[in-house]
Amino acid sequence: MKYLIVGLGNKGSEYENTRHNIGFKVAEKIAETLEVSFNTSNFGWLAEGKYKGRKVFVLKPDTYMNLSGNAVKYWMQKENIPLENVLIVTDDLALPFGTLRMKGKGSDAGHNGLKNINEVLQTQNYARLRFGISADFSAGRQVDYVLGTWNEEETEKLSERIETFSKASLSFVFAGLNNTMSAFNGK
Repeated sequence: MKYLIVGLGNKGSEYENTRHNIGFKVAEKIAETLEVSFNTSNFGWLAEGKYKGRKVFVLKPDTYMNLSGNAVKYWMQKENIPLENVLIVTDDLALPFGTLRMKGKGSDAGHNGLKNINEVLQTQNYARLRFGISADFSAGRQVDYVLGTWNEEETEKLSERIETFSKASLSFVFAGLNNTMSAFNGK
């Protein structure tokens, strides 16, 4: 069986440690756990590995956040990966910092990366793992906030949260969506 885990983010060093790039950070941790490296490929950086007998593709799209759908669709088609074996890892303003929420389907909730994936795939029925970044910003400052860096308190907790999200992503591969939601949601 093949799986595609996509960590959403923006390319470029100026975005590297921003809240909006948490999907990239989780993808990097997954690759580290699988002991594989990212290579430049079509539509981004791809790492290929095995987890408990399953082939796992970990993708960091280089299309910028708002055009992520093309990268997801390309790798699904190229590797013949069914939609139910796709997991999108993304940030979520509606959740408190570090909160983990996995769902099997849903709206884009105002997230432009998910919106583009929905449009390109023509469905909302794919698994997504949301990393809470909270909504601690003044009116009209959302873009600055999501493209801003973590504060000191968040930075202290970030490694542990990324580790948990990596474990949840790999649980999705081995244990499936429902078991992973039961084990990890709210953690």
